[in-house]
Amino acid sequence: MEVLRAVLNSQFVKIPVCLTVPHRSYARLAEVGRLDAPKITGKYDTGQLILHRVFGYRGVVLFPWLARVYDRDLPQHRSGDVEPNPGVGKEVRGRTHTFYQVLIDQRDCPYICLVLQRAQTEAVTFLGNQDSSRSLYAIPGLDYVAHEDIIPYTSAEKSPLHHELFDKFLAYDPDKDPPFVPQETLRAWQNKNHPWLELSDVHKETTENIRVTVIPFYMGFRESHSTSVYWWRYCIRLENLGSLSVQLRERHWRIFSLSGTLETVRGRGVVGQEPALTRTLPAFQYSSHVSLQAPSGHMWGTFRMEREDGYTFDCRIPPFSLESKPDITPAAPPGAL
Repeated sequence: MEVLRAVLNSQFVKIPVCLTVPHRSYARLAEVGRLDAPKITGKYDTGQLILHRVFGYRGVVLFPWLARVYDRDLPQHRSGDVEPNPGVGKEVRGRTHTFYQVLIDQRDCPYICLVLQRAQTEAVTFLGNQDSSRSLYAIPGLDYVAHEDIIPYTSAEKSPLHHELFDKFLAYDPDKDPPFVPQETLRAWQNKNHPWLELSDVHKETTENIRVTVIPFYMGFRESHSTSVYWWRYCIRLENLGSLSVQLRERHWRIFSLSGTLETVRGRGVVGQEPALTRTLPAFQYSSHVSLQAPSGHMWGTFRMEREDGYTFDCRIPPFSLESKPDITPAAPPGAL
């Protein structure tokens, strides 16, 4: 990863990516393309090839989402704010920001999990049609990437990304920029799965130089014995903005349901790990799920962190709302492609 960072921080034209091989102790460099200038304003188009600025993997943009970001670290009540989210406190106002649905190159998945402090390769999970199926669907190799985390590049290859959906969703057109254009299958897929793909709210808060970002997603509901159970998944990213290494030791969650229940969850680490956030590997990301017997609620909590000098502290997890969506036929958002 240090090689990748060194190259990206310089102005070299060709981009080598450091790849690890599972169960091996060595890495090799693979040239993937030419670096483009990042966009300060505007959006990246469908088909744009990218490198993730933090996690280093290769990907391709499928479509953008305009999200509301509730950042407790920023001064409030500025021009351009959107309405406050009642689940996160009336004093916190959201600001619109662009995120992207991205396909991850499958060749980089072992590298993401083994080296780049990701608990798993990201996936979209949802419950599907409530009437005809009780299955949990998972679409692996999908991620949500903030605009500032994208490093764009170009490639002369007609299939520069290895993912089973790449050739189904995108077609090569050398006369276009970027030269990968959406096919009708991508439009149909987005239209069908829009409720489970949509990113609407992002929550951020920093404690003792540890920034926590939370993105919740509604998954759907199931009816059983005259009761309904509503499911959400949430993606959490921890970033160490300081110079001292920090390790996550414990989690403490509070989960409130509109039905009136308040649940407390405590435990060691997260998803079976106690990740260390160091200067060379400063970020960790994982996803989990929660269910309520009500159509809405909210969550908040803390992570107990231990710094390398022995100092321990509670890192706040920003409160976030869990909101269900009407059981209606999904429709693609205007201008998403």
